[in-house]
Amino acid sequence: MARGSLIVSMESLRIYNTLARDKQAFVPRRAGEVRMYVCGMTVYDYCHVGHARVMVVFDIVQRWLRTLGFRVTYVRNITDIDDKIIRRAVENGEPIKALTDRFIAAMHEDADALGVARPDLEPRATDHIAQMLGMIEKLEANGYAYRAKDGDVNYAVRKFARYGALSGKSLEDLRAGERVAANEAKDDPLDFALWKRAKPEEPADSSWDSAYGRGRPGWHIECSAMSCTLLGEHFDLHGGGQDLQFPHHENEIAQSEGATGQTFVNYWMHNGFVQIDNEKMSKSLGNFFTIRDVLAKYDPEVVRFFIVRAHYRSPLNYSDVHLDDARAALTRLYTALKDVSPDGAPLDWHEDHAARFRAAMNDDFNTPVAVAVLFELANVVNRTRDAALARQLRELAQTVGLLGREPRVFLQQAAGGVGLDLDEAAIAAKIAERAAAKQAKKYAEADRIRAELLDAGVALEDKPGGITEWRRV
Repeated sequence: MARGSLIVSMESLRIYNTLARDKQAFVPRRAGEVRMYVCGMTVYDYCHVGHARVMVVFDIVQRWLRTLGFRVTYVRNITDIDDKIIRRAVENGEPIKALTDRFIAAMHEDADALGVARPDLEPRATDHIAQMLGMIEKLEANGYAYRAKDGDVNYAVRKFARYGALSGKSLEDLRAGERVAANEAKDDPLDFALWKRAKPEEPADSSWDSAYGRGRPGWHIECSAMSCTLLGEHFDLHGGGQDLQFPHHENEIAQSEGATGQTFVNYWMHNGFVQIDNEKMSKSLGNFFTIRDVLAKYDPEVVRFFIVRAHYRSPLNYSDVHLDDARAALTRLYTALKDVSPDGAPLDWHEDHAARFRAAMNDDFNTPVAVAVLFELANVVNRTRDAALARQLRELAQTVGLLGREPRVFLQQAAGGVGLDLDEAAIAAKIAERAAAKQAKKYAEADRIRAELLDAGVALEDKPGGITEWRRV
């Protein structure tokens, strides 16, 4: 049986559905098939670590769905027209398409480095203007859209009875919220733009002709039109960052269901925020990191592992300390495979570690538990040097995009040649220092020494009787 075939386990997958606020058994609309849409990047600058998390999280989701045997159609869009893009193009004095093409290429480079598979479809908003206008016309005909005094076309939020269901906010709560600003051109401050009238000072390549006059689409209508066009008006799974839950995804539901009259999406998934040293990432705070900033210092597989071993719905706290720890941990997994040639047998999903890994992943993609199982298996491989179990370790890890290189290649790159001049006396002194720390119950210090030696190309193995052996990696 191939690694990507677990059809018997389809029915056991449970997903936390943001709309239901609960874990639910995943039942696709069509047996054996999943149609999945994730909100992608707005391409006016380099991707940051928050984007890295979205890309990796939903790459894991689509990988596991395929491992379960589903036929997946994965769509992740590109927003290549909006206010920020227009402003940046004007600042740079360049055409909008030149700007967006450049940052789309950069986004692909970052995603490729992180081992993120390309989505099956990657639509650009500017290629779907006609579909957006068609949806706006349906909304107007159905009484959900109106032409405002300033030339915009707006969505009448109070006409949609279920508005607020995804975010759990009442209209009264939203009306009182700080994010809603008064606008005399709107019938209600909650209403949002479907079509924005072109302004005289904006460049010609930022707008299109329409029955509503020359203008451009609002951000929310872009995703509604692209997802419905490519996946159908009712599909299985929609994902994105937690920051998109309101208003973007709330507005997508209102638009799509107002236009089609049917349920838009069955399951909504949202990944948690990224924090920098326990503070929200922000350019104003000076703690803003692009993926390229991070990859200049850390191996991309380490960055991916750092993301994978946190649960996707939990906050992810980025720091050098956590990245260093991730590097040491990933090195331990690779070290387990270094001297063992995995046999050619297929992955055995009935083996204890594989079964527990599968159970963790089927429990709302619980990667922290799944990764813990990998470490348990790595310990067994280190002890037994069993080729069949080594294959289990490698194949299980690869279902979530880990351990993709030859172990010696990763270990050589991780060590970087640093510390290779440590002689046996120096290594023995470090081992004694670690033993003293453990004796004093200073376990964090003992772990730091182990990680320091591992970074220096020396792996420790604790044996029964308090004996610690070492070897160069």
